Amino acid sequence: MKTDLSKILSVSGQHGLFQYLAQARTGAIVEALSDKKRTVVDAKNRITTLEDISIYTSEGETKLREVLLKMKEILGEDAAPSPKADPQQLKDLFKKALPDYDEDRFYVSHMKKVVEWYNEIKEYATFDFVNPDEEAEAEEKSE
Repeated sequence: MKTDLSKILSVSGQHGLFQYLAQARTGAIVEALSDKKRTVVDAKNRITTLEDISIYTSEGETKLREVLLKMKEILGEDAAPSPKADPQQLKDLFKKALPDYDEDRFYVSHMKKVVEWYNEIKEYATFDFVNPDEEAEAEEKSE
């Protein structure tokens, strides 16, 4: 089954990634990817879909989807380094995956978050992502 990054959420103050399930009166009903526990996330929390995240480069921005796929290409079946790994190890990985990342705006703290997400997607989902462009084309053809 393909992973839809528009339904995978990062929630401020919460560890891990969540699958969006439904709208609730006060926020969203989500399910943790790791343990499948369901909870309601308050709308006051900062909720971001992975589809909406981009990484700064010298040329502009690169979608997280592309960075994750490039990391998969580099790492193969191996997991990404731990977020607690040496900062230089993380920088080296991102220099390979995204050689033109903006060192002034893409910090080691961001790299730690991305490798954490990478490892969670690797373990609990798949890197076979739903492509929003293909989805839109399919909807247009069916109408």
